[in-house]
Amino acid sequence: MDNWIKAGKIASKARTYGYSLIKEGVIIREVLDKIEAFIEKEGGKAAFPAQISINQIAAHYTSLPSDILTFQKGDICKLDLGVSIEGAIADTAITKEIGNKNQKLVEASKIALEEALKLIKPGVALNTIGKKINEVITSYGFNPIKNLSGHELGEYQVHTGISIPNYNDGNKTLLKENQIIAIEPFATTGEGFVKEGKPSTIYRLINTKPIRSPSSRKIQKYLEEEFKTLPFCIRQLTKKFSQPQVSLAIRELEKAGNIYQYPQLPEKSNGLVSQHEHTVIVKDKPIITTL
Repeated sequence: MDNWIKAGKIASKARTYGYSLIKEGVIIREVLDKIEAFIEKEGGKAAFPAQISINQIAAHYTSLPSDILTFQKGDICKLDLGVSIEGAIADTAITKEIGNKNQKLVEASKIALEEALKLIKPGVALNTIGKKINEVITSYGFNPIKNLSGHELGEYQVHTGISIPNYNDGNKTLLKENQIIAIEPFATTGEGFVKEGKPSTIYRLINTKPIRSPSSRKIQKYLEEEFKTLPFCIRQLTKKFSQPQVSLAIRELEKAGNIYQYPQLPEKSNGLVSQHEHTVIVKDKPIITTL
């Protein structure tokens, strides 16, 4: 378990560091780059591209290499990051509003997470956790996002095994000793569902069928060795390869069906969204690795 705990400690520090960088007028891409550089400096690797999804976007926003978009006053910024130590993963998220107009929304997901964590131990049913999350978020006057959930973590796998709902979905599967899970309540002013939105430029290698150009084959090999089954993004690749090489490789990899691109996930009714997340090792006295 040592690597899982180490990954959590680095993720916690990276989350705090990233939170401090989110300010009005700052370029979003620069914050994401700094977070990933911080993770590497601390001895970890990004388990997936650092993401900051704003306002109605619940998840899966990361910047392109040339983006100059900046944080604006009133933005509700969901910072979601992961750390890998030899495939042992920590996944954590926090929300920062630039201003104080929607602090109740931010607090709703934060307190829902805190209350859910109190329930974690072997033998607890998944829907019991979801029921508590739903109770807390609705007590603030908001809705949980029902088609996003927490999840189990595995070696080099961010999402695997069980899902931990954000409402009572009736799933009575019981938590087991030493399972590693991420709990992530999402609270929204909207209906409580996300839909598939614009492309995110976040990908995952799902196949290694042969492709034509030598430079694209080189990038595919790099993806296999560097990321394995973990997500990556164009912004990360352009730190190693030229933009034309990356563009060609992405086209060829997509045509061959070797990569999957995650969509951005906006709230269906354009409701504002907040999110908080911790990674936990399930025990009678659970270990919250990202605390």
